[in-house]
Amino acid sequence: MTDQRPSRRPAEFFAANRGGGLVTLHLDQRGGALFAYAAWRTGLRPTHLTLLNLVLGLAVSAAVIAYIPAAEDGAPWWPVAFGALVLWHAAYMLDCADGQLARVTGTGSDAGARVDILCDVAIQASVVAVVVAVVDAYAPWVPAWCGAAFAALWMTNLVTAVMAKEDSSVSMVTSTNIVVRLVKLVRDYGFVVAVIAVALAWPESMAAVMLFFGAVNGLFLLASIATSARATLR
Repeated sequence: MTDQRPSRRPAEFFAANRGGGLVTLHLDQRGGALFAYAAWRTGLRPTHLTLLNLVLGLAVSAAVIAYIPAAEDGAPWWPVAFGALVLWHAAYMLDCADGQLARVTGTGSDAGARVDILCDVAIQASVVAVVVAVVDAYAPWVPAWCGAAFAALWMTNLVTAVMAKEDSSVSMVTSTNIVVRLVKLVRDYGFVVAVIAVALAWPESMAAVMLFFGAVNGLFLLASIATSARATLR
């Protein structure tokens, strides 16, 4: 029987992306388009990609945490750092791909969107666990409350991203100037997870990474509250 499906190309899936920071857009969304195209060719649905993202993302985080005792005994960190960099981004590409596939094929649903968000929460929680576990092993001088604050503030990015999908006015800075986009890298998940993966090669640096992104997310949360409150009082 002749395949009656319309002919498609990866560029069509990339054109359906929802954007993001520089790293997300130019690396993960483009990689996601290839995954979306492959999924369409093989008959997979968006939720299949979402669940593959979940399994891969959690497996990478669990493997990194399980490796810590071996590393403390002298095993090198660089192979794990490289593997985490590649595989966390592969998982994120799958996360980008599920939305592209849903929009191009018209197979999206409210239930699928909920699964996507819940899987994002689970994966990002696992990345947070990696950061806190490495800091606990290599920088025990960092107070426990810093790790707790970092974990609590991490979801600021995810929450505001979901809010922005519902209301584009949520974004405080809409400029597409290259300088602004470079500054916004500190809130680009593709960039942030790359920094965390690279920091694994020098685990003593993970404390600085945790404190920096914790401060960034905390300041952004306060700025978001102030901006939203001001809008309601006009």
